[in-house]
Amino acid sequence: MVVEVESNPNCEGSLYARFKESGPARRVEQVRTFERRADGEWCWVAGWSDDPDSPRCAAHAQLVEDSGSGLTYVVFGGLWGIRLKPVALDEDWSLESRNQWGEPYLALADQRDIRYAEEAGG
Repeated sequence: MVVEVESNPNCEGSLYARFKESGPARRVEQVRTFERRADGEWCWVAGWSDDPDSPRCAAHAQLVEDSGSGLTYVVFGGLWGIRLKPVALDEDWSLESRNQWGEPYLALADQRDIRYAEEAGG
């Protein structure tokens, strides 16, 4: 599996990373991150592309082997990475929002920090 993200307005820098797949990719709706809050924060997650008219695309999680930490779940999206916003936030997806942020991808150790689309009814 390859995650490739161009330098873009959603997240700084570019990325090319290769992982050894250990399971199938599944569509993701929400993830719990610990970047902004030590107790974790559930966020909506979307893939982000370079399409100016419709940049939002699907985000997926895939179990992979990570040389530094054994097995991990990589959450990835489009050519411009993924975009996150807290589930409590009721606003449209936008690069202009200060309440939202972009990442090239996320690596999550615990599957309990992922809510898949089929579980959320999406």
